[in-house]
Amino acid sequence: MTIEQIVIPAITTFPGINADFLTDNPADVATTIQLLLVLTVLSLAPSILILMTSFTRIVIVLSFVRQGLATQSMPPNQVLIGIALFLTFFIMAPIFAEVNEQALTPFLDGEIDQVEAFERGIVPMKEFMAKHTREKDLALFMGYAGLERPDSLEDIPLTALVPAFAISELKTAFQIGFLIFIPFLVIDMIVASILMAMGMMMLPPVMIALPFKILLFVLVDGWYLIVQSLLLSFN
Repeated sequence: MTIEQIVIPAITTFPGINADFLTDNPADVATTIQLLLVLTVLSLAPSILILMTSFTRIVIVLSFVRQGLATQSMPPNQVLIGIALFLTFFIMAPIFAEVNEQALTPFLDGEIDQVEAFERGIVPMKEFMAKHTREKDLALFMGYAGLERPDSLEDIPLTALVPAFAISELKTAFQIGFLIFIPFLVIDMIVASILMAMGMMMLPPVMIALPFKILLFVLVDGWYLIVQSLLLSFN
């Protein structure tokens, strides 16, 4: 065995994939570039899930509920993320089904190419995002990019629609969180006033108010109301 064979490893080849970019065959280069693009999309899948679906609003609202209750880590983060994830799948199910019907299935059947599949599949997602995006937020990014006012949904680029949708979701989630905090704040004020009237200033009001918050939340079936409000907000 020579030194070159020890130092230079053999290139592992896979069917349909050429790891050598220095080739005269354009088809091999195109296949390799497509593979890199697919891997890039897969690496960005969490960001796509967070910024292009209902996940952001849901997880922020659930976090506000936990902070309003002042239960610290109850429910745990894993539970909140899991609930937000499955609620997202439930809300986005019709959109995902439309993407599968119009883009994914025809592409897998060989009826359309990748470019047309992307153009078809992104339309339901853009319709969902545009429906829940404030015109002011969209105008901010369109104006910064120097783009004219769009006449249709097709004229709105994803580079402007996605961040506009994200900040619109943040504002909506904080508005819902403000309404959630009001009853808990009232309980804190009442408990603090009673403790001050009784001269118990050294006793933390948060500790005394916690069981009353949990009792109120259970009596009004708070989780049902929160989830119902989230579902109605996406109608």
